Amino acid sequence: MNAAAGATAGLADRIDALLPQTQCTRCGYAGCRPYAEAIATDAAPINRCPPGGAAGIHALAQLLQVEPLPLDPACAEQQPDGVARIDPAACIGCARCLPACPVDAIVGAHHYLHTVLNGDCNGCELCVAACPVDCITLHPREPDQPPAPSAADNRRRYQLHRLRLQAVAHERARLLAERKRSARSPP
Repeated sequence: MNAAAGATAGLADRIDALLPQTQCTRCGYAGCRPYAEAIATDAAPINRCPPGGAAGIHALAQLLQVEPLPLDPACAEQQPDGVARIDPAACIGCARCLPACPVDAIVGAHHYLHTVLNGDCNGCELCVAACPVDCITLHPREPDQPPAPSAADNRRRYQLHRLRLQAVAHERARLLAERKRSARSPP
């Protein structure tokens, strides 16, 4: 890695550390790290993170020594911390919300009722769009609910989610290869 690439990666690390790690994609990037890399290379402005809001924009502006900008309205408005809620009467157990959740805050199994782990839900809203029967809604956190997860918790759970998906993909590939080998082998 050359010095310029190393400096850019280091800057992206510092930017990423300031982002809320909701992985909501509202910034137009696949997650917080790609957005941080885009900011580090001047490919994206600092005002595209609704979960980070004004405080996040100011922190990024201070780090980069630039003027803060208002939140880009094309990325949505900053909202209070939210939590997803699944209507048990409407949930059909399709399980489409499970892979959509970047922090595995939804539990359930195919053809069974799903539920949201309030303490793990970061309010990213990705499960809302994934639900084919519109049984998932986002609500402001109530005072009696656990607080929104920290950026560190979100990052840790996102990394575990990615590792779990990689393990599932690896196991599927292994089983497929095994099946192909056994199909080619004479009985």
